[in-house]
Amino acid sequence: MTDPFWLRYRSIVRNEMIPYQWKVLNDEIDVCIERERNDSSIPNEKSHALENFRIAAGRSRGHHYGWVFQDSDVYKWLEAAAYLLLEEPDDNLKKLADGVVDLIAEAQEADGYLGTYFTIEEPERRFKSLMNSHELYCAGHFMEAAAAYYEATGNQKVLDTALKLADCIDRALGPEGAFGYDGHEEIEIGLMKLYHLTGEERYLRLSRHFLMIRGTDEDFFGQQRKNDPGAHPLIGGMEKLTRSYFQAHRPVLEQDTAEGHAVRLVYLCTAMADVAASTGDAAMLGACRKIWRNIVDRRMYITGGIGSTVHGEAFTFDYDLPNDTMYCETCASVGLIFFAGQMLRSESDGEYADVMERALYNTVLSGTALDGKHFFYVNPLEADPAAYASDPGKSHVKPVRPQWLGCACCPPNLARLLSSVDRYIYTVKDDLILVNLYLGSVMELPAAGGTVVIEQITDYPRSGSIRMRVRAEGDRPLNLGLRIPGWAQAFDLVLDGNEAAHGSQAGADVCEKGYCYLRNLTGAHEIVLKLCMAPRLWNADPRVKEDIGKLALLRGPIVYCLEEADNGKHLHLLSIDPSGALQEEEEDGALGRIIRITAKGRRIMQPAEGRSLYRPAEERTLREEETLLHFIPYYTWANRGSNEMCVWVRACAE
Repeated sequence: MTDPFWLRYRSIVRNEMIPYQWKVLNDEIDVCIERERNDSSIPNEKSHALENFRIAAGRSRGHHYGWVFQDSDVYKWLEAAAYLLLEEPDDNLKKLADGVVDLIAEAQEADGYLGTYFTIEEPERRFKSLMNSHELYCAGHFMEAAAAYYEATGNQKVLDTALKLADCIDRALGPEGAFGYDGHEEIEIGLMKLYHLTGEERYLRLSRHFLMIRGTDEDFFGQQRKNDPGAHPLIGGMEKLTRSYFQAHRPVLEQDTAEGHAVRLVYLCTAMADVAASTGDAAMLGACRKIWRNIVDRRMYITGGIGSTVHGEAFTFDYDLPNDTMYCETCASVGLIFFAGQMLRSESDGEYADVMERALYNTVLSGTALDGKHFFYVNPLEADPAAYASDPGKSHVKPVRPQWLGCACCPPNLARLLSSVDRYIYTVKDDLILVNLYLGSVMELPAAGGTVVIEQITDYPRSGSIRMRVRAEGDRPLNLGLRIPGWAQAFDLVLDGNEAAHGSQAGADVCEKGYCYLRNLTGAHEIVLKLCMAPRLWNADPRVKEDIGKLALLRGPIVYCLEEADNGKHLHLLSIDPSGALQEEEEDGALGRIIRITAKGRRIMQPAEGRSLYRPAEERTLREEETLLHFIPYYTWANRGSNEMCVWVRACAE
């Protein structure tokens, strides 16, 4: 990785985020742990995640503390550490991570079962409360971590522990075991990671088995509760949720809309897309396409956020995209990127990479403060600190990022994605390499019967200029597909000093579904791609009622916003002139190296005190004055204290 933008984030993850999260998971530092919303049942005293493993392993004595799925925080941290170690040796980090592997192996039971809550508190209830036990969810995250850590370090113990766990689950709940699937999808992803690593078909079959039985028994979760004499809520209230919350309302091949808990849904789709790509299952791929279309066309925010309500952290209905009460969980956009990445294996469609990029540069990056030590669970498109302090219905939205969260799924999920973002730059398909993301880097890829080395030199996303050096040393000619983003109004492509294509994505004859193809490449080549990065105003489909008459500002993939620190209070009084010039100015300051954008607009002047709350329209006395609007990248908001913020701005009246 040589990219100026991403090197900064990699440095933050390596030097700040991972050490900080280690200390929090170890309860080594005092941090303010905030509840995600006004709910006293959310644990917020400490993490206790690693201590739970010590108790399960017999190193310590005590009780399990925290969510029943707390183990996954450790697994995601371990996976992030693996990616960092793969990139660059780090003896101190490896020592910590090896110690975690040893601890996990000690906490594993003789038959392969792994789960600190049930080992410590209720060993007799293993796999008896799958709706909310998260046993398979946590197992999936460990399998992902184990595959990554084995790849990075060759640590045999971590792989053996994961395979032993997978075999335990196969015996208990596989095709020859009891009927059952987890209330939170993830095991399906983890099993596929083990399949890709080992080539063992049994793990592919088990992943597909869990997918195919979901939603086929209308009352599976209810029957489990009835058959369990020790049943009690592991997570209060979940027994009241509908089956659609768990994507169990229909068999997965019959689902065609994005329903329920947003993270669960995109984890389900990630596994489905992986299985489809790995087996050629056309029906499963078709189901993925239908859900994808529903998300992207009707249920996704302009920031790549998904999940419109705090109630269930869930999707709601088509075009329901409120800006200030939405959820847009960081983990959900992380999962959307996973889903898009898997779909690219089956279909060379630039829309998948466009959405991946949109989610990455906006909601995902918004999920962490610039110091790498504060995190958003929820990513609003409109923020008013006064409302969050006074309205219980908005308590889930925070005006600044907390140091840690009672449910801390997002911080380590961010860490593992940001430390592995290079894995999403390219998709390799035999003789074809798709360039999905533009990041300064040098990568060696197996393709065209040999090795292909691609070097990208760019200051993207600040600049739309990308220079690439390609050296194809395979037995067969290479085909290279360069993504022309849907937001790019124009592009120019030069191959070895000769113009290869220009114009718009739709107008260039060498472009197909968002990729511009250079075919039959052999030897060394130099490519220069220039994308138009001019700022541009966008509007929403008129069926999104919250955004009627409003505009959003984007520059390249970056969504921009207004913040109180630059524009004063009461941002709702501002409007933007759609015909006015958009002025760019680069700065390197408190928000890092960014490009600010200034636009012409107006501000409604507040009426004098004593004016009636409502008055006849013909007595309208509101005055407006011209003003300048100062926009910053959305991902940088809330780094200067508690501020109002908005993405969508009213258009000035004609």
